[in-house]
Amino acid sequence: MIHTSSYWQQHFEQNLTEQRVDWSIEPNLMHVERNDILYSLKAWQLGETSDGSHLLVAANKYANKIGDKNYVDAVKLFIKEEQKHGNNLGKYIDLIGEKRLKKDWGDTLFRKIRYMNKSMELWTIAVIIVESAAQVFYEALHDATDCELLQSICRDIIIDEAHHIKFQNERMFIIFQNKGFYNKAFSLGWYSILFFGTIHAIWFGHGTALKAGGVNKSEFMRRMYYKFFKTIKFLHSAEKVAPNLVVV
Repeated sequence: MIHTSSYWQQHFEQNLTEQRVDWSIEPNLMHVERNDILYSLKAWQLGETSDGSHLLVAANKYANKIGDKNYVDAVKLFIKEEQKHGNNLGKYIDLIGEKRLKKDWGDTLFRKIRYMNKSMELWTIAVIIVESAAQVFYEALHDATDCELLQSICRDIIIDEAHHIKFQNERMFIIFQNKGFYNKAFSLGWYSILFFGTIHAIWFGHGTALKAGGVNKSEFMRRMYYKFFKTIKFLHSAEKVAPNLVVV
């Protein structure tokens, strides 16, 4: 089922009230764990702190075009959840006595690419790819440490990311249905190029942390290809659209 923007707005509003992280737990990160995961932990924390202003510009333009004001409200709440992840990770970094990153090459690269993008279609597929990688990363981060507090933060993010990917996949389906046969084929080529470049950049930057959580390069690529092909399959085989949702 392809859900309405109103449905997702209500979902995010409810989900933001959930408190899954127990901050009464004392952080306990071993020295060897710090060596393996600290850089990536800080880099992903930085990446989760975007204000989403460029995404909102694209969302507003798209929503005005299709006449769906609730979509912008849903995107705002989606951004708020991402910022919650950044706040939780930042709080954890503070608690273990480390300094947060203010700049990172990967974050700078992705932000520059995002800032040049005005297309809701490219925003959506890019978010799907990065959120899929986030699932794999935070699962690995969870398994790379015995710190219960960090593990609970990771579990909270993993739960949220599953809904984020569904939200974005459904929007991608709606956008994709407006395309003709040749335009769809051309778009799939661009999606694949973006996917290929992104996953290799992520592995290059965070392979050490992923390996610490038991995910080697071949396993990371396997999981990412599985998730990507699952999205592509969804674009071609999604179930019927909700009665009150106009596909435009």
